[in-house]
Amino acid sequence: MIDRRLRGTSLAVLGSVMLMLGACATTGTTPAADDATDTAEVKPLATGLDVQANLDPFPSTYTPLPRQNSAIVGATVFDGAGRKIENGVVLMADGKVEAIGGAETPVPAGYTIIDGRGRFVTPGVIDVHSHLGVYPSPGVSGMSDGNEATSPNTAQVWAEHSIWPQDPGFNTARAGGVTTLGILPGSANLFGGRGVTVRNVPSITMQGMKFPGAPHTLKMACGENPSRVYGGRNQSPATGMGNVAGYRAAFIAARDYKDKWDKWRETGEGSPPTRNLQNETLAGVLDGSILVQNHCYRADEMAVMFDIAKEFGYRITTFHHAIEAYKVAPMLAANGTCAAMWTGWWGFKMEGLDAVEANAALVDAAEGSCAVIHSDDPELTQRLNQEAAAALAAGRAAGLNISEERAISWFTLNAAKAIGIDNQTGSLEAGKRADVVIWSADPLSVYARADQVFIDGAKTYDRFDPAYQPRSDFELGQPGYGLTAANVTEGAR
Repeated sequence: MIDRRLRGTSLAVLGSVMLMLGACATTGTTPAADDATDTAEVKPLATGLDVQANLDPFPSTYTPLPRQNSAIVGATVFDGAGRKIENGVVLMADGKVEAIGGAETPVPAGYTIIDGRGRFVTPGVIDVHSHLGVYPSPGVSGMSDGNEATSPNTAQVWAEHSIWPQDPGFNTARAGGVTTLGILPGSANLFGGRGVTVRNVPSITMQGMKFPGAPHTLKMACGENPSRVYGGRNQSPATGMGNVAGYRAAFIAARDYKDKWDKWRETGEGSPPTRNLQNETLAGVLDGSILVQNHCYRADEMAVMFDIAKEFGYRITTFHHAIEAYKVAPMLAANGTCAAMWTGWWGFKMEGLDAVEANAALVDAAEGSCAVIHSDDPELTQRLNQEAAAALAAGRAAGLNISEERAISWFTLNAAKAIGIDNQTGSLEAGKRADVVIWSADPLSVYARADQVFIDGAKTYDRFDPAYQPRSDFELGQPGYGLTAANVTEGAR
């Protein structure tokens, strides 16, 4: 998170119920079966430390919205994995991508036909760095829940316990094609806490949005933020070297904690060690079940973070913001680490000065790279496709030959890799979740708007149909203040 306060947005109780009811009435379908157990290939959340083998004490209760088998025909299709198909066909059945191909692809009888002629199709947009729900919009101090800025190490806190599902920004993000979000704590601390991946659907509860089986993440931060926050309080860390000492001390403690649990599980002798939530999260990083999402701007500091990861035997999944990633693109690729970046944000603090608009394109040019476009903002999340287009244009101006179909992966498949869900979503491939956006124009055009958005094959947004434009209670206002039952219902659907 940058220095200014960020806010998010979410969906309402009434909106959640009415969207499902409206979809049933509109499509004549019945609610889909619960997909919460459809996680066979997703890495489990467990650190292996819970005595009762409770892998996740706050399990997902996500259930897909009503859906029907559909075929999008005649569109230009970007599959997110590097293919572009003119006059393409995308088949969605039982919430999955059933098939994708050219005009010759047969459409089974009984499928609803969606006319895609003159339009474009991509996988759902994935924003890997969001604070929607933990910094709601409009924001007030009483709901500024993104930073537990009480200690340099707050690995024990979980962002999902701050999410307000009625935050209106979830609605506006969906109107921008966003189907999945990585919700993170802020970056005040060396260890900010666990992040969570959510489906961008209306829900009464956080658990109703939680992506079933998606791995937890850990937000770490290097650079100015932790040293500024704690150095100003005459605490450690106050410097870059204090930051590094803090990471190392925490992982030494976590490794000792993990060793004690490993020994107890092996021998079964005596009582199990006392659980420690902070060390439990860090032990999950050490055993690979929790993915590191590392706020880090400067190239030299990314190199230091790699050295720490090697010292303690863990992997950095993604560097976030990564303004100087272009300087170490081969290093990122060699370590299998994604870089999540902006295109035009820079200069708001010292570590954000050495920016180039072609950053993502230059990272992408390294063999084996994983370039990602992210938001960290409730407004930018609505146009990640345009942010990617600007990076593509800057890269081409610098002489890089990058195709549109490759740039699409920066906010689809690569983004899914960055938060560990690429075996479930991020590309239009048979068997993956049917997270699909139909665009009015080329998605890398400034004129493109999301016409329709599907999550697990269920239509969750339609630019032309108010029944699929849910609003949160916050947007509807208080009953009795100029609202009638009719427009409350219409807005809620």
